[in-house]
Amino acid sequence: MQVLVNGQEQALPDGATVASLLAALGAPESGRGVAVAVAGEIVPRSRWPEAKLTPGVRVEVLTAVQGG
Repeated sequence: MQVLVNGQEQALPDGATVASLLAALGAPESGRGVAVAVAGEIVPRSRWPEAKLTPGVRVEVLTAVQGG
C-alpha cells in the first residue's frame, strides 16, 4: 500500500503500523525524540505498535534535533 510520509509517497506492506513505518524509516527504536501524527491526529507512543495505517493516509513524522 502507499501512504504519504512527510509529503512523499512510501510503499508499505498491508497491515503496516506506525511502529513498522518508523522501523522502516530508521527511527530510534525507543521512540525518544520522535512524534507522529496520522491524518492530523497525534498518535501516542504507547499506541504505535497497534496503530494501523490505511492506504493513502497522510503521516507526519517529526524528530527532535539538538543544536544551536
